[in-house]
Amino acid sequence: MKPLDGITILDLSRVLAGPYCTMMLADQGARVIKIEHPKAGDDTRGWGPPFLNGESAYFLSINSNKESLTLDFKQPEGRRLLDQLIAKADVVVENFRPGTLEKQGLGYQTLSALHPRLIFCSVSGFGQTGPRSREAGYDAVMQAEGGLMSVTGAADGPPYRLGVPIADVTSGMFAASGVLLALYQREKTGRGQLVDVAMLDSVMSLLTYQGGIYFATGQAPQRRGNRHPTIVPYEVFSASDGDFVVAAGNDELFRKFCEVAGLQSLATHERFSRNKGRVEGYDEIRPIIQEQLRTKTWKEWIDALKAAGVPCGGVRDLREVFDDPQVGPREMVDTIDHPKAGRIRVVNTPIKLSASTRRARTAPPTLGQHTDAVLSKDLGLTRDQIAALRAAGVV
Repeated sequence: MKPLDGITILDLSRVLAGPYCTMMLADQGARVIKIEHPKAGDDTRGWGPPFLNGESAYFLSINSNKESLTLDFKQPEGRRLLDQLIAKADVVVENFRPGTLEKQGLGYQTLSALHPRLIFCSVSGFGQTGPRSREAGYDAVMQAEGGLMSVTGAADGPPYRLGVPIADVTSGMFAASGVLLALYQREKTGRGQLVDVAMLDSVMSLLTYQGGIYFATGQAPQRRGNRHPTIVPYEVFSASDGDFVVAAGNDELFRKFCEVAGLQSLATHERFSRNKGRVEGYDEIRPIIQEQLRTKTWKEWIDALKAAGVPCGGVRDLREVFDDPQVGPREMVDTIDHPKAGRIRVVNTPIKLSASTRRARTAPPTLGQHTDAVLSKDLGLTRDQIAALRAAGVV
């Protein structure tokens, strides 16, 4: 068994935050029926290059273990079919702009009155309440508006967006967590509820100690490049042939680092033996450490520091990451046969449960791949009925 076996989710979301949420739930056994418009489907089907035999690598990365049903629910017949599917579902996930589904009679209040056990998860830029709730939200905008870009980048350079869509991904993760909480509470109460996740809220929750610094000082933290605002040394350094990270998170680790690096004088220095003094004297101590670390290759330093128990690691590209011998035993990459793209690789779920069997992942669906199966098996439609719906552009 998988933890969510028997749970059916209707996925009305598209792009990333919502689909990431439903992929997480599908990975744990939920049946996810992805509702897509018959003409184009999820926006990300067209995002690229790269494409694999016409299939977007972007789409393939976040939609495995799902079924695709094409359905235009703005048409009366399409809406009737959607209503029937909702009646059978445990969860609906959507990421339309707040108010959009309400205009179509598909908002939480309406559906909850009809289906009290239904869990309705809404992911949006600014949430379902507040003066900005009707504004659209995209990852880059939320990284900017949520403060992440203000603390990312070199001190004397422009702000940077992270190289991954962190606002979308974290919103999807929080949405999946919210759905699980609502499912657990439903076991006790018998009732579903609204799960309201805002991308702005999600980004703000990542600020952690940066937010703490602001609350304590009243001053907005500034960009510091790769350095940590409260720990030294905890950043990227250059060896003779490349870059690597040293993370000496306490005074004992700093002492071990100094022994390996031949910088014992720093470990016994009146100011630098304690982290507070290293942070205050950063401009003085950092050049001393960097000069010493340029004397050997990054691999020599990493081998020696790891042997001494000092956290460190090379700055690796994705080829090096996926070639790491740790990746195989952790089953972090799955290889799947896709009907159009061929044999593809996807990143696997990081959650390992000892009492849950590992189920083979199914390939991200082609547009409408499961339309006939869902309509016939779930709703009892005949071939002729499905053909008529397709001719009318409903599916």
